[in-house]
Amino acid sequence: MRHAFIHPRCRLLYLGIILVLSLAFPARSEDPKADLNDIGNRRVAHRSMISEQKEIAYGRQLSGDVEQSARLISDPIVTEYVNRVAQNIARNSDLKIPLTVKVIDSPDINAFALPGGFLYVNSGVLKAADEEDQLAGVIAHEIAHVAARHWASQVTRATLLQYATIPLIFVPMSYPVYIGVSNALNFGIPMAFLRFSRNAESEADYLGLQYLYKAGYDPNAYVSFFGKVTEAERHEPGSVPSVFMDHPPTADRVIKAEQEIKKLLPDRGQSLVSTSEFNDVQARLESLLGQRKILGNSGTPTLTRRDHPSADPQDTATDTPPVLHRRSSPPN
Repeated sequence: MRHAFIHPRCRLLYLGIILVLSLAFPARSEDPKADLNDIGNRRVAHRSMISEQKEIAYGRQLSGDVEQSARLISDPIVTEYVNRVAQNIARNSDLKIPLTVKVIDSPDINAFALPGGFLYVNSGVLKAADEEDQLAGVIAHEIAHVAARHWASQVTRATLLQYATIPLIFVPMSYPVYIGVSNALNFGIPMAFLRFSRNAESEADYLGLQYLYKAGYDPNAYVSFFGKVTEAERHEPGSVPSVFMDHPPTADRVIKAEQEIKKLLPDRGQSLVSTSEFNDVQARLESLLGQRKILGNSGTPTLTRRDHPSADPQDTATDTPPVLHRRSSPPN
């Protein structure tokens, strides 16, 4: 009986692809992510060849780049409030590393988490949220990305795929076919610019709803925020908030979130919706942003030239410097 011969390098390719698929599609049945009582002790992080220390170091480097190009809200009351909401969710999550939270002065409804637990929330989220639980829902979703180590696992998958495609050089195939396979596997694309996959976004929804519930909030607030941003897009086409730009709040995503809430999160009667502090911080932020508009983008008073009362009105319309005349000496 003849056995099919498989080239050793092809076996390496198949092994690499199988390993990548196992990382990309972890089975929930094997990982007890539905046990709410065990939140904080569960292992929800995906497997990765990158250590947490390296991930934190890279995230710190990226945070420096972000803060060089973005303008941060420095008001201590606003930043301390957002940090407190985020740290409360972090304590009720599976996050294993410290969380650093900052607020960006931007009207876009956006929040993002860098590798290593560096979380940024735009002021636009604070302004758009109706209650504190909606703000908490956006934050919980981003914390879930960090807890699951989606960035590190994505880098690992891409690295393994690059290694797996190396044997293709030695496998008889036309050059165009090789290029096509490489492109299909995202070969050579810098990982810093890759977005999270649809599976990662789905898992961040799944875990974020649990963290929101565990922290005492109503998880339905996250779904209601979906509706809010969808309505905003309906009134102003083309203004989809960037927090949902890559994977918008489609009907399927909303339905899936609602189903998971009913299935996993028992109704407890009362939940934390908002606090008076949320309204105070929202009003304070509006005041700060209003003052900034008056003072200009720099946040400092602008200086304007005041015309000299004795100047010729025709000369005031020009930007030429004044002409100096020699003053005659007094007669002897």
